[in-house]
Amino acid sequence: MKKFKWPDPPGSTAFPIAAAGYPLIAAAVFTTAVLALLGLTTLTLIGLVVTFCFCGFFRDPDRVTPDNQAAVVSPADGKVISAAVVESSAFYDGPSLKISIFMTVFNVHVNRIPHEGRVKEISYYPGKFFSANLEKASLENEHNAVFVEMENGRQLCVVQVAGLIARRIICHVKPGDTVLRGQRFGLICFGSRLDVYLPADTRLEVTIGEKVRAGTSILGQLV
Repeated sequence: MKKFKWPDPPGSTAFPIAAAGYPLIAAAVFTTAVLALLGLTTLTLIGLVVTFCFCGFFRDPDRVTPDNQAAVVSPADGKVISAAVVESSAFYDGPSLKISIFMTVFNVHVNRIPHEGRVKEISYYPGKFFSANLEKASLENEHNAVFVEMENGRQLCVVQVAGLIARRIICHVKPGDTVLRGQRFGLICFGSRLDVYLPADTRLEVTIGEKVRAGTSILGQLV
């Protein structure tokens, strides 16, 4: 039987919401209430739908993480759109295993750390907004790269990439922080992707087209 652990303390509510969603949800609730008081039935119903959509988008379910020191877990919910060794990149010195995960607006958008270590550097780039499923989005779109130093000095990089309609990348960690596998570290608003760069000899555990869950699904095993 596999063992699991909590990377973050479990929430105290049945339907946890990411803090970044509170202002939008509150605004939607207020607007809907005003429309209801004015007797504008159709607009009130639209307001209710928008409110529930915001609640769904910013949902932040608790997750358990496999208790496996070699495991690298997915940083996002979504679909694997690429997984291959690349000879060079702007986010890793030398060859690396790059795994890209595409999130639609229906996925949970809270991002999680792939493997424990220490945050060595964070690099933000205010780029363009191509569709996140395009390969050129990795470098040309707005993105935020979190470089993590693992055990024995090995490195990984997880890159939050904004999508076509995404206009806000949130990152809670900072250089020097010690992070845990599966720990929440940020969020991207409204559709996007995450790229993970791992040591080239990492044993790949997912296939292109496979759906993964942040903090729970194993992308690869370090060797």
